[in-house]
Amino acid sequence: MDTLARRLGTGDAVVIGLGSMIGAGVFAAFGPAARAAGTGLLVGLVIAAVIAYCNAVASAQLAAAYPTSGGTYVYGRERLGHWWGFTAGWGFVVGKTASCAAMALTFAAYAVPGPWWAQRAVAVAAVLGLAALNYRGVTRTAGLTRVLVAASLAALAVVVTGIAVGGDASTDKLDLSVTGGVYGILQAAGLLFFAFAGYARIATMGEEVRDPRRTIPRAIPLALLITVGVYLVVAVAALVAAGPERLAAARTPLTTAVQAAGAGGLAPVVRIGAALAALGALLALIAGIGRTSLAMARHRDLPGWLAAVHPRHRVPHHAEIALAVVVSVLVLTVDLRGVIGFSSFGVLVYYTIANASAFTQPAADRRWPRWLNLLGATGCLVLVATLPWQSVLTGVAVFATGVVGRVIVLNRRQGRRSS
Repeated sequence: MDTLARRLGTGDAVVIGLGSMIGAGVFAAFGPAARAAGTGLLVGLVIAAVIAYCNAVASAQLAAAYPTSGGTYVYGRERLGHWWGFTAGWGFVVGKTASCAAMALTFAAYAVPGPWWAQRAVAVAAVLGLAALNYRGVTRTAGLTRVLVAASLAALAVVVTGIAVGGDASTDKLDLSVTGGVYGILQAAGLLFFAFAGYARIATMGEEVRDPRRTIPRAIPLALLITVGVYLVVAVAALVAAGPERLAAARTPLTTAVQAAGAGGLAPVVRIGAALAALGALLALIAGIGRTSLAMARHRDLPGWLAAVHPRHRVPHHAEIALAVVVSVLVLTVDLRGVIGFSSFGVLVYYTIANASAFTQPAADRRWPRWLNLLGATGCLVLVATLPWQSVLTGVAVFATGVVGRVIVLNRRQGRRSS
């Protein structure tokens, strides 16, 4: 079996995690979260961060024990059984493929304010360009991600500074009432959880990390903690600049925030930062989905053709080509900017299985207490239940399709063996 090359150190792994997380939440998810909970989105952000931390340490502990591509697809197979692994892998691949299309469209919306056809053409170009970069090798992926993360963080720093000195930001704009009560806060947490899912990319690339037993448990929590700090600072700044009601009504929350703070001249900085962050998230998503598809194809849960590894660049090139084609078709045919709820459904199911898998690990492989796994799994299920009902129904239908399809394939294989 072809294997991938171990070329990523701790710094590279942290950067890939940051590139996966910093983007969607900061530039898009605060609006829907404010509609769900008002100022309570800050509480929702903390809840999402706590659950994400539980999931992060579970993923880190599992990745150290199983340093191969595939993430929770592999962990679920090894610890709970093949069906659990398939369910996790299917949810990851389908949900994150949709997220790729959403990130491509987000990039185009910020980069090319113009007719829809031009935006979609630019979105397809972004998908194909980043897929080509991934095709050339994982070190190039990490290198570009480093640049995009630095540019995104610089843009966010300028935005926060502009809000602070703009003159119109005030704590008086903070309406401390919570919209939607406890349910609204939990729904905001579920929507904001979408922004924290990037640390899984480090685990799914475990076959390409040097000294994975040491690197992955350090890189995942570090990337998450940096992201939580950035999100809290930006969320508070946006709320004191625009207030929860105006933020809730905004399609581009941070652009609205800098304008409300009297720093409208910084709007181009927000656009550039959002575009770069979306590119960073898209780049890391392509890498992560390619590796999970590779792992599933190795176990014949996806077509075996996807298990090919490029003889020179050592990347799952067939999986990445297929992903680029599917995402390009989605970008051209479907509006997926409202995909956050559906993506959150798939990701939360994925991490429920990750926590359950980590709970079963023996003492020799444990690095964190089991109660964190229980808290993480319970939190994921609670957030799933509070997502918008349309997202829940769509998610259940997609998971059911995958399960039925696998049953049919397994029955056909069994029939061929017995004939």
